Amino acid sequence: MLSRVPMTTCTALIVAAGRGSRFGGPLPKQYALLAGRAVLRHTLEAYRSAPQITGLSVVIAEGDEPHYLAAVAGLDLPRPVMGGASRQQSVLNGLEALADRPPDLVAIHDAARPFIRPVDINACLEAASAGGIDGAVPGVRLSDTIKRTGGDGAIVDTIPRSNLWRAQTPQIFRYTSLLEAHRAAAALGQSEATALTDDAAVAERAGLKVVMVEGSEDNRKITTAEDLRITMETRTAFGFDVHGFGAGNAVMLGGIAIPHTQTLAGHSDADVALHALTDAVLGTIGAGDIGKHFPPSDPQWRGASSDRFLRHAVELLMERGGRIVHLDLTLVCEAPKIGPHRDAMVASIAHIAGIDPDRVSVKATTTEKLGFTGRREGIAAQAVATVEIPRR
Repeated sequence: MLSRVPMTTCTALIVAAGRGSRFGGPLPKQYALLAGRAVLRHTLEAYRSAPQITGLSVVIAEGDEPHYLAAVAGLDLPRPVMGGASRQQSVLNGLEALADRPPDLVAIHDAARPFIRPVDINACLEAASAGGIDGAVPGVRLSDTIKRTGGDGAIVDTIPRSNLWRAQTPQIFRYTSLLEAHRAAAALGQSEATALTDDAAVAERAGLKVVMVEGSEDNRKITTAEDLRITMETRTAFGFDVHGFGAGNAVMLGGIAIPHTQTLAGHSDADVALHALTDAVLGTIGAGDIGKHFPPSDPQWRGASSDRFLRHAVELLMERGGRIVHLDLTLVCEAPKIGPHRDAMVASIAHIAGIDPDRVSVKATTTEKLGFTGRREGIAAQAVATVEIPRR
């Protein structure tokens, strides 16, 4: 499970002002469709699913406002920052826009890297938060043999690869240090400044200490139209659970307590809704069922809040680079009445899963007084989880 980083705030600055000349097509690559939604939208939702990120800001190009608004429709985001003539200027504009309420850390991320995993974001945050460190960059060690050639194409020498990496984003830094480094770089001549090809290079020039962190091959950058075809697959899985009634005065359903003449009996808090949802999410990644991860024979789970179970399943999905598209829950019972509590349950489930409420559906039905639910002996729940996950 993801650990929490002991820093107060971290804003993700998503750089979406590039034109992507190698991509081709009618739109910049950050607005091209990936699994039916803009690449930028995927990137933003990856960061919205990372609990360590406390703010989001997007830098876009002048004239891209209609594409941007279409890509982020329904997301509660601040107004975008207008970029500059170069990536460095765009990042500086984004950093300056945060100066009124500066975060402790800032994560600079390419909009065209939509497959970033929360576990990799967290690893960079932990490294950048360490004492004596100014920033951290994820990357992949080079595995191919590297050759240097002369002007005629003849091999001159072989470069040792033991300390060579392919740098990725997010590149995470202490905000104040990176802002000062970018301001200093902006004062250089244009040719020298543009030679600094990423934020780590800007930080290195300023004498900041930046460390490499093991990243993931999944965190690839969309560069050509072909990159969009090696992308995500959609998976759907089903979950089911049932609990009988016992003595009590409330039932836990979807993470909220609903007053009732009885309670649901079980080893944990017996939240039948969250249990079914947990099994559905686990099913999308072939990770077994809730009993495998939280065995009822283990006393530490006695009376445990079931939000921990669903959150764990979602974190396992995110560690695979996946995201939840939709959660659909049906409760089967004669009582209590679900309708008055439906909105609260939707909000609770969305919060636990780290998704927008419009990606959660809660329904209820009865069995027309047939069977154990019809006899008011308990409650059953059926859940369907739909996710997207990188194709392997």
